[in-house]
Amino acid sequence: MKNNDLEKTTLSDPIHHLSQQVGKLLEQLIHLQTVSPEEMQSLSDLEKSLSELGEKAKVLEEEHNKLLALANTTQAVNSSLRLDEVLCVVMDTIVRLTGAERGFLMLMDPQGEMVTHIARNWEQESIQAQDYAISRTIIDQVIRTGGTVLTTNARQDARFRRQESIVTHNLRSILCVPLRVKDELIGVLYTDNRIRSGIFTASDKELLTAFANQAAVAIENARLYESIHANLAEVVELKDLMDNIFTSIGSAVITVDLQAQVMQSNHAAESLLGLSNNEMVGRNLADLIPSLARDLCLHIDEVIRTDRQIRDLDLSQRMPELGQVEWRIHLSPLKDADQTTRGVAIVMDDMTERKKLEEQRRLLERMVSPAVLQQLDPNSLLTGGTQSDIAILFADLRGFTQFGERHTPQELVSVLNQYLAAAADAILAEEGTVDKYLGDSVMAWFNAPLLQPDHTMRAVRAALSIRRSVLALHTRLPLEAHLSFGVGIHFGRAVLGLIGTEKRIDYTAIGDSVNTTKRIQENAGADQILLSQDAYLQVKDLIQVKQIAPLLVKGKTEPIQVYELHGLHDLNR
Repeated sequence: MKNNDLEKTTLSDPIHHLSQQVGKLLEQLIHLQTVSPEEMQSLSDLEKSLSELGEKAKVLEEEHNKLLALANTTQAVNSSLRLDEVLCVVMDTIVRLTGAERGFLMLMDPQGEMVTHIARNWEQESIQAQDYAISRTIIDQVIRTGGTVLTTNARQDARFRRQESIVTHNLRSILCVPLRVKDELIGVLYTDNRIRSGIFTASDKELLTAFANQAAVAIENARLYESIHANLAEVVELKDLMDNIFTSIGSAVITVDLQAQVMQSNHAAESLLGLSNNEMVGRNLADLIPSLARDLCLHIDEVIRTDRQIRDLDLSQRMPELGQVEWRIHLSPLKDADQTTRGVAIVMDDMTERKKLEEQRRLLERMVSPAVLQQLDPNSLLTGGTQSDIAILFADLRGFTQFGERHTPQELVSVLNQYLAAAADAILAEEGTVDKYLGDSVMAWFNAPLLQPDHTMRAVRAALSIRRSVLALHTRLPLEAHLSFGVGIHFGRAVLGLIGTEKRIDYTAIGDSVNTTKRIQENAGADQILLSQDAYLQVKDLIQVKQIAPLLVKGKTEPIQVYELHGLHDLNR
């Protein structure tokens, strides 16, 4: 008997009971001999019809109960979207409905191989992999033909009795049906009974085929659910990752819609604007940053209109706590999945400190040649000094003190800066280093930090260029502002490097050679260039000079031999 715990109809019971009553009545009448032979035959035919009707009713009851089980199980299968749960319900139902000993549900993997996902026995227990003794021949036939295979005794079935798996595993009753979704084979349902023959009927075949169609849809739905669930998990994970990236970006990032209302902001934007994301979302930029919004909104409108990025936009904003802030802003269209612009992403970088550093670098470039500065390695410039042979130049304005007595400080500074700028430009053009400005004088050197084989000649050319620059200044300055430099040049050893503390350091040169150059410059007249003996010997074949009387200077026991520079030799002659 097949187990069936579902509710059953009782239509066959009264028919069977009525048949029994007719039979008893017929026996009594025969015993009493009170009826004719014709009446006896009629009662006998009635008993036979009732008996046949009872058997048909019984068959109908079984079919009805199976269909009821199919409907209930189909409802249960379709009520769950968990693939493992669906597969277990499918197999347990199949085994129960068909009276099978075992059931296997196989699904096609991405490589086209049938893989067993669920294997259950009649006790609703999972079968271990080592007990998967099934007929691959029958399964392959179902896959190849797409049809159902039913055999009541595989060992005697001419189609399969010679197959090794049938003989080896002693297989008898087998029913295998395909699982299809939209005419595509996705798997098979395989049931068998190794003990009893004839366990499966044509009715079981039809029932299992109908059930397989429903099960295939349920399995595919469960697969789609798991796929969507996995994709959703990936999307959530990706969103979390993007949120973390968005949050950790050092630049301030604000996204706005087409009306310039804030949709999202990151931590950097919150810190810079002093507002939380919740306080900014839904508000217009004009309310959040009124001093910047007017200019910024014009560019936002341009991005929306042209659908193009705007990069490296520099805007300034005065903020109550931070003062003047220099922004570098990038604007990009914010698009949805259909590539429709829904807003603008604003990336803001605070460039205030960087611009200060740029200004400081430009100031440094007025003291050190840019060509030299680009080659300096800050990591190699250690605090302290090293001895170097350098050509040193001092230039001092003559008559500036008297000029200052007759003019206002503003006029004085204006004229002084023009002369010092002319001297600095001449020095930097020869890739010299401007050490410092001392009132109305300037100190510079050559051959450090980078070696320059023609160091002293560079100093000479710089001095002559200073003289020419002064003459050019005289053409646009009033006569009373016509001043001139006295220049001293010397070559010698000095201690060169970063001198000072961590808070304040100077890249400078110190030593007796520096003092000597200063003394020579103090004895140079207006528009006069004096070279020491050591400097002269470095360039004597290249310049025109006049030897003058040795100088007795403060701090020196011996006179200093000097030469007055007149010009350069014409090397083409």
